[in-house]
Amino acid sequence: MGWRPAGSDDQVGGVPARFVAAPADTGQAAEILRAAEADGLAVAVRGGGTKLDWGLPPRRLDLIVDTHRLTGVVEHAAGDLITVVRAGTVLSELDFGAQQLALDSPLPGATVGGVLATNTSGPRRQLYGTARDLVIGMTVVRPDGTVTRSGGKVVKNVAGYDLGKLFTGSYGTLGLITECAFRLHPVPPARAVVLREADVPEVGPLLAAVRGEQVVPTAVEIDHDGSGPVTIAVLVEGTAEGVRDRAARLEKVLGGTVADLPSWWGAHPWPAGGVGVKLTAPLSRVPELLGIAPGTTVRGSAGSGVLYAGVTGDVPRSIELLRAAAVRAGGHAVVLTAPREVREAVDVWGPVPGLALMRRVKDRFDPGHRFAPGRFVGGI
Repeated sequence: MGWRPAGSDDQVGGVPARFVAAPADTGQAAEILRAAEADGLAVAVRGGGTKLDWGLPPRRLDLIVDTHRLTGVVEHAAGDLITVVRAGTVLSELDFGAQQLALDSPLPGATVGGVLATNTSGPRRQLYGTARDLVIGMTVVRPDGTVTRSGGKVVKNVAGYDLGKLFTGSYGTLGLITECAFRLHPVPPARAVVLREADVPEVGPLLAAVRGEQVVPTAVEIDHDGSGPVTIAVLVEGTAEGVRDRAARLEKVLGGTVADLPSWWGAHPWPAGGVGVKLTAPLSRVPELLGIAPGTTVRGSAGSGVLYAGVTGDVPRSIELLRAAAVRAGGHAVVLTAPREVREAVDVWGPVPGLALMRRVKDRFDPGHRFAPGRFVGGI
């Protein structure tokens, strides 16, 4: 089967595996998973290994399926703005010339499959959407080894389960993604960034002014270290003339200046091994998530209401404060990554609507609960 004994580094969330397998194609992956089911093995998927500490540790782990051989572009239909990519391909290595897969990953080395499995996104989600919005077809291997395909290479091709929607953000609990079809976008010929530093009370009116100006920004990002001013950065893209006009309007409405992308752009505000929290809120309530917990840096998309917090100090108390603020604002707070002692002390996921439906989907796709058991919300 091409399995090997696991080494000391073959872990997921600190839980060691017994074996590792690295299929080279969908057929090999199906064969491996059929054998794993016959032996009752608990399975987890590993891509670039950049988010193995996200979510909760699996309750048990026998086999890691490594996707480092499932790489490359299967097809690039430039005329249709479509590509098909294998799941183990590193996102940052994709190059389609004058076209782009408009997904951002804050973590170098992240694979396409890993970005989908965690629904990772960055600044450009405001204009282009998330992985769930850009994927139009998917090939997966279910836990019993069955190969299933949905969608296709046209945007409106939908039949049966929309696997792209189900598997995106499922943390590898439903099966193995092997290939993905995405819609592409043209690479804009010009771009500009307008920066403004402002005190926390000014942020709400300034963001409202940007929305009211209707300059169609690609991203509106904010960064706040918990004290002092908030940095607002607005990215506009398009033709050279159009970008100049929109940047000038933003300079006026923000009282800002055109500058380079700030060094923090698109990066998570916590170090490796730190505590990272994802926050959401309606656009008008985003400022309510700033300055909540001492020693906490909040950064992310004020244009889509998705922010990230790097938490230090009294971590359980800070998470409690952040979650309370997010809930008051009509959003959520999820602990993405934290050391084991923190994960054991706090509610990582918080209240999640639709949990009963998620359990039914899990039961349908993985009735033996062998794929990444316990990593996802509600012990799924």
